[in-house]
Amino acid sequence: MKKGFIFDLDGTIYLDSQLIKGSAETIEFLRNRGHHVVFFTNKSIATRTDYVKKLNHLGIRTSLEDIINSNYVTARFLKQKMNPSELAYVIGEKALYDELEKEGILITEDANLANYIVLGWDRQFTYEKLKQAYMAWRNNHALIIATNPDRTCPTAEGPVPDCGALIGAFEGVSGIKIDHIMGKPSRFAADLIVNHILKLKPEQCYIVGDRLETDIHMGNVYGLHTILVLTGISTQQTIKTTGIQPEYILESVKEIMQMSEIMDCKAERRGALHD
Repeated sequence: MKKGFIFDLDGTIYLDSQLIKGSAETIEFLRNRGHHVVFFTNKSIATRTDYVKKLNHLGIRTSLEDIINSNYVTARFLKQKMNPSELAYVIGEKALYDELEKEGILITEDANLANYIVLGWDRQFTYEKLKQAYMAWRNNHALIIATNPDRTCPTAEGPVPDCGALIGAFEGVSGIKIDHIMGKPSRFAADLIVNHILKLKPEQCYIVGDRLETDIHMGNVYGLHTILVLTGISTQQTIKTTGIQPEYILESVKEIMQMSEIMDCKAERRGALHD
């Protein structure tokens, strides 16, 4: 049976520019067996084209159709949600602006005109940007959208602050939860990937990642099979403290090749029960 595999990138396939051992071989193994492989990252400071170049450079053949990031999901959501004349005020880096503009989202530098506030990872985040977003929310009742909830991003030197820091800043000043989070673990993202990109049933799909509260939580909520790898953020101890339980726990993606027959057997048994 054909399966869909949704792989996280940072902490799952690579750390910074260092490929995690066995990643390339695992992706090729799954593709050779006829499975559909895509990559989904919450990281909002690079474009989908950047990821295509990076993966190909690391030895994993990739095309643009294989890449989904939180910027792309955010742009697709806003395209459905916004009226043609409405404007968005964006806190984020060039990659986020580029993706929104590709989908025809109108961006304003004047937060007083904004109907939507978009929060992304911004390494030049300032008090003034926070103030502008707050004023747009207070005066215009602007809807607040964040690209992803990740508090940190894994790197070779250790975790660094991610978009969750900006969400925390806005929620701290406003006293309310933001309206929508578009990356993992949102149902909008899961539906987009499973139904419109992979075009498979949820039970035919596996999400593979290093973070319980995003990768694994999205899979559990949406009915996907979940594989946690211990090469990034989450650990065995994290499972105990969060209560989020993956279906499989692996040291790295390399082990997927060894467990593929087990997954096939489980799928066949489930299919027999449904018949």
